[in-house]
Amino acid sequence: MTTELLPGCTGVLVLADGTVFQGVGVGAAGSALGEVVFNTAMTGYQEILTDPSYMSQILAFTFPHVGNVGVNVEDIEQMGGGSDTSARGAIFRDVPTDPANWRSQNSFDGWMKSRGVVGLAGVDTRALTQIIRDKGAPHAVIAHDPEGRFDLEALTAQARDWTGLVGLDLAKPASTLQAFDWDEGLWEWPEGHPRVDAADKSVVVIDYGVKRNILRALASTGARITVVPATTTAEEVLARNPDGVVLSNGPGDPAATGEYAVPEIRKLVDSGKPLMGICLGHQMLALALGAKTVKMDQGHHGANHPVKDLTTGKVEIVSMNHGFTVDRDSLPEAVTETHVSLFDGTNCGIAVAGKPIFSVQHHPEASPGPADSLYLFERFAGMMRS
Repeated sequence: MTTELLPGCTGVLVLADGTVFQGVGVGAAGSALGEVVFNTAMTGYQEILTDPSYMSQILAFTFPHVGNVGVNVEDIEQMGGGSDTSARGAIFRDVPTDPANWRSQNSFDGWMKSRGVVGLAGVDTRALTQIIRDKGAPHAVIAHDPEGRFDLEALTAQARDWTGLVGLDLAKPASTLQAFDWDEGLWEWPEGHPRVDAADKSVVVIDYGVKRNILRALASTGARITVVPATTTAEEVLARNPDGVVLSNGPGDPAATGEYAVPEIRKLVDSGKPLMGICLGHQMLALALGAKTVKMDQGHHGANHPVKDLTTGKVEIVSMNHGFTVDRDSLPEAVTETHVSLFDGTNCGIAVAGKPIFSVQHHPEASPGPADSLYLFERFAGMMRS
């Protein structure tokens, strides 16, 4: 390794091919291994870094200024845990700024330290994004040492030897260990998140790495929510006699998680219960229906993705976070494509003919539109009521 570290370097990102990005270490000291992806969102960095779908990934923000609104407990998306079940590391163009927002309860840097998120700032994120666009998401190690001591050869070997996300089931470690109920609704000014008491329908959410705002959006439709672990059987779900079932988002390879989840999803499909899938849940529903999933080179990560609802002709601006996609050419005849990405034409939604079953690849709860996709929860609620 011939790369010389610059004076004052306290953080590095070392790619599997030996490329080294140097800068200022922020957040937690130490190192983290993962797949590097970029996110184009201009806001929502706390929600992004706590999304379990980013588990085993290192996230580069293309927007240069991060940290200005601080952090708070309300904007955490994962149900529990730290960087072990969400983003492992974060990369910034500028050093995160001090908070200047009335909702802030802590500085971004201090919060990253407490969660174990290794950060790197002061690097050319445009150059890194170009590498990802041209060559795909690389395996890498991000490291932060206040003393600036790095074994670049060892870090390169660690990144090179990592097998990556293909074939990796991450839903089990991201999932809850036991069932629990949820009654918190979507955020309202100025009270925050209200409790939803008058629920007329019951929904079981299978947790493959669920985000809190998915549960809030469901509760706000008037549903009583029960969240169950990823390994819950269809018989256990149906024994609760729900009015509908939701397959949540989550990390990892859908085919790997599908080894134990897909047979149960098939039983839920056959039950006739209304069924809704989101992100990983969408991909595994597609697998259960006979389609295939494939790994994407860069994936989709951002809050500015245009998606068209083919059933209404409506175009919505959505939040995306996925590295695998449903192969649209593998969809069986009884499955209709309902949503499509206007960036690259990839599949973003399906529905089953004659059954109250649908799913979407994007995150309708994330609200970058800000409410473009919330109709999907109402659509699901309507299926349960009818």
